[in-house]
Amino acid sequence: MYTALRATSRTLSKFLETSFLADPLLSGFFGGGMVVSLATPQEMNEKPAEGLSVWLYRIIRDEQRLNDPAVRISATELRPPPLPVRLHYLMTPVTNEQTGDPETEQLMLGKVLQAFYSHSVLRGADLQAEFSGTEVELKVRLEPLTLEEITRVWEALDGSYQLSVSYEVSVVNIMPEA
Repeated sequence: MYTALRATSRTLSKFLETSFLADPLLSGFFGGGMVVSLATPQEMNEKPAEGLSVWLYRIIRDEQRLNDPAVRISATELRPPPLPVRLHYLMTPVTNEQTGDPETEQLMLGKVLQAFYSHSVLRGADLQAEFSGTEVELKVRLEPLTLEEITRVWEALDGSYQLSVSYEVSVVNIMPEA
């Protein structure tokens, strides 16, 4: 399924939105106009929109599963194995001058850290879009970035650094064409 990237992004954003709405300190913000968006932090600033940017900024092959064997689908047919990838997301709170301040941004990132620490595997009812009703499991882990790595990400965005964290989601399978 080539839609796995979108399904993963929708799963993460819906999970975080639900976590924010269930939190007494953040529900007023997210019930009152803030959003969880798949747009870059710069795109959110330009709209203008407030909330959390869940931006997919990097996709890499999973080296552990890259050489999985082909799957036999009949006595005479083999199907190539899926392409296993790891997805890297930058989580960035975006606020404006009226409602935003460093404390609100820190509250949002603290909730992201808590939510994924407490619930590091998304499956079953957590899954959205094409993953809904499947046996997919998405493993979410905090990814420590060096100062050089995070600087490169923000340079690619053509923006000044904003408080953010990176998460890796694995393993997402891109299925071959039938």
